[in-house]
Amino acid sequence: MRSLVLGFLAIVGLMGQGALMPQAALAQTEVDLELILLADATGSIDDDEIRFQRQGYAEAIVDPAVLSAITGNMIGRIAVAYAEWAGPGSQDMVVDWTIIDGPDSAAAFAAALTEGRPRQAYGRNAIGSALLYGKAQLETNAFQGMRKVIDLSADSAGNWGGPAITVARDEVVKAGIIINGLAVLCRSCSGRPSSYDLEAAFGELIIGGPGSFVVSAENAQSFAAAVRRKLILEIAGDVPAGRLARVTGPDRAAGLTPPAR
Repeated sequence: MRSLVLGFLAIVGLMGQGALMPQAALAQTEVDLELILLADATGSIDDDEIRFQRQGYAEAIVDPAVLSAITGNMIGRIAVAYAEWAGPGSQDMVVDWTIIDGPDSAAAFAAALTEGRPRQAYGRNAIGSALLYGKAQLETNAFQGMRKVIDLSADSAGNWGGPAITVARDEVVKAGIIINGLAVLCRSCSGRPSSYDLEAAFGELIIGGPGSFVVSAENAQSFAAAVRRKLILEIAGDVPAGRLARVTGPDRAAGLTPPAR
């Protein structure tokens, strides 16, 4: 009898400490969207391009059209994280999960993204590993989103280590997570593929889930415009016709200067 009483008291104590999983789940913050941005940091991307990519995402997240898409949703806030990926086991969370619900929180996220954190991800393409990293981050954060999205950018669809892309993609999609892509086609970049259609490869191998799509940036000048369009589509839950949204013109509004080559 004494052991039963002690066991009951132990359970009550655990409940008071919030140790039971249902209590933790109830404590999660609700958002319209959980979005992890996985940016290419493989060997074809030099340090200038790393900074350029971060700047492009920073300027896109504070754009009025992006903010309007965020606040116009049902809850009016999203949770965003920015990570860089390269070889198997080489992923780095540059800016951890942040709620964005207006200009101030967006500006804070942008400032954190451009504060000059050294790159930590190195190696050849391991897209499968990157997708599973994104899945893990979405499943262990403190938010409960109506939608969960991985957004992966790359200038190649090669996979030189870790799990196969399609195996990882299928596992991610089975978990109810959508994968969208940004195909970076800039001709001046060292990593531009010359023997295959990168957009088609994204469509066949990488993206997945209901309404998944690819946005392509034709060159460095259009990179920020592509990022902005992609964010608006993801936040609003819109789907471009044919799963491809191509951006070819320069981004005059953002004022970005492409990295010197």
